[in-house]
Amino acid sequence: MASPRRSPLHDAHVAAGARLVLFGGWEMPLSYPSGTVAEHLACRRSAACFDVSHLGTVRVAGPDAWERLQRALSNDLRRIAPGHAQYSHLLDDDASVVDDVIVWWTGDDSFDVMPNASNTEPVRQAVGGDDVTAGRAVIAVQGPEARSLLGGVAPELAAVARFGVRQATWEGAPVTVAGTGYTGEDGVEIAVPAEAAGSLWSAVVGAGVVPAGLGARDTLRLEAGLPLYGHELGPGITPVQAGLSWVVGWDKAELRGRDVLVAERRDGPRRRLRGLVAGRRPLRDGATVTADGVTIGHCTSGSFSPVLGRGIALAYLDSSGDAGAGAGTFGVPVVVDLRGTPVDATTVPLPFVAGSPAR
Repeated sequence: MASPRRSPLHDAHVAAGARLVLFGGWEMPLSYPSGTVAEHLACRRSAACFDVSHLGTVRVAGPDAWERLQRALSNDLRRIAPGHAQYSHLLDDDASVVDDVIVWWTGDDSFDVMPNASNTEPVRQAVGGDDVTAGRAVIAVQGPEARSLLGGVAPELAAVARFGVRQATWEGAPVTVAGTGYTGEDGVEIAVPAEAAGSLWSAVVGAGVVPAGLGARDTLRLEAGLPLYGHELGPGITPVQAGLSWVVGWDKAELRGRDVLVAERRDGPRRRLRGLVAGRRPLRDGATVTADGVTIGHCTSGSFSPVLGRGIALAYLDSSGDAGAGAGTFGVPVVVDLRGTPVDATTVPLPFVAGSPAR
């Protein structure tokens, strides 16, 4: 078995007492001594920083870069311009989501495509370009006070607009910063050369931003109703089923899986992603969901919401026939089977928790 990859910030995590776990082939911090709930609430109430260096970076450059990405990905790059970021999907012929990515349009003919850790090579094969993951760290600073605290140490990095992208420097090193994130809160993500990552991390933490691990990142994105590849996205799941039709460039000349997507948009998908809220017991992925004794779907992600103080889950629910009531409306009572224990829940719109507005 190959040794796990490590972030340029690995030593900083060890020194801080982080609990490390394997994720997507990387050894990354799950939590710090303060614990996942405290890290989660710090992001909702003030600001938290996350090492997300396990995400890939595929650099696509040259006069044909725009055309390659426009053909390969689901979204339409005509919707944005250089200096902006766009969420998109890599689709299969049946419109399944092979991966979800963020595209940073860094220059006229230069793009950084950021796939999930385990999908970096498949994405690189689909779009071309070079895998430059090893040469940088990516630090996400998120929360209602993210920009003000970051601005105290690096004003140039804090000034990027929501879904904007800009080139900047940190202690003389070139960095790329984008107004993106995965928590539902305002904030930025910073790609910094590996050799300069430690000093930036230390400065951000020293400014009062709380280090947070993958545990809080997952509960935050769940509260925000954001999908995770391998759970809400993957083989057999289309953007329409996931409630992400806006990720599709319907007017593009080339769109993989077009016939399936058009049919789902016209006729409605066979299942839809919905939110479930229960009592204080955490909900879990894989749990069966029933309504009036009929199985209507299963949970794809579940946990306990530190903000709501209740169990929450994302679930794919059938949307056809009598069993489709849970997918078609909100406020529908359902039952989640937690290893033989029935737990009452209700279908709700997403997100579960609205984050801080972008500034």
